[in-house]
Amino acid sequence: MTPTDQPFRDLTSVTRVPGGHPDGTAAWQAHIAPVWTIGPKVHGGCLLAVCASVARRSVLDAGVDPLTQPLAVSASFVSAPDPGDVELTTVLRKQGKQIGVVDVELSQAGRVAVRASVTLGAPDTEQPFHTVPHRATTMPADPPDGSVLVTPEHPMGQIVKFASTSRLRIDASTARFLDGEQGEPLVSMWTRPSPGDEADVDTSVLFALMCGDVSAPVAMNLGRFGWAPTVQLTAYLRRVPAPGWLRVIAESSVLGNTWFEEDHTVVDSTGQVVVQSRQLAMMPR
Repeated sequence: MTPTDQPFRDLTSVTRVPGGHPDGTAAWQAHIAPVWTIGPKVHGGCLLAVCASVARRSVLDAGVDPLTQPLAVSASFVSAPDPGDVELTTVLRKQGKQIGVVDVELSQAGRVAVRASVTLGAPDTEQPFHTVPHRATTMPADPPDGSVLVTPEHPMGQIVKFASTSRLRIDASTARFLDGEQGEPLVSMWTRPSPGDEADVDTSVLFALMCGDVSAPVAMNLGRFGWAPTVQLTAYLRRVPAPGWLRVIAESSVLGNTWFEEDHTVVDSTGQVVVQSRQLAMMPR
């Protein structure tokens, strides 16, 4: 496919297949370019964003308020797809005055890769009634000069391919593994979509949801390297992100012998928490 100035919108664009199924299931198609991979396989946060996108499209086609956004996406990863064409199905489970629920199944070549439940509604717009400050809100709004720019030539950029289409800077004082050292299981970073993607509100929302899985596994700070497959990931959209850099902290509190959890908190340029996520993943061997 020809590169565009809106690569994340291209990733999350879906096309409805005419006809659907007699039971009310709607069929869709999407294409995932090789740039949205970790190594050879599609990045889990990108898969979650595609599922959120098709769920929103399915309710918009039914005449729902266009301000509706994916508030919660709970995804179970069944298999790891390759970049390329994927098929999706959606089933509308509920459409009320404030909340809609859509089940999504993403498959490739007849093999199910992701099963997701997406809850849709209008995100918050006013100041929070009460909030407990998170350390991500104390990070500088813009990445400082000393932060590490991840480019396609950087060792991390050779694995995290979407560093070529998105802006990504890492706080090296937290990502100790970059210097061959160890530290606490916490990584902080700044990321931002391409200017074309950032200008589109709906795409910026999906990008922020993807950022709920943007960090390298924090187990690397404890010397555990290798593939850390996510088996379940849930992301919450708290509000539409303002333009500018997104501040992200990924952290874990319990790293077992087989499993560990990883939480992401995503803060926008105004200091508001826009996405919270938790995933269960396998410890690298």
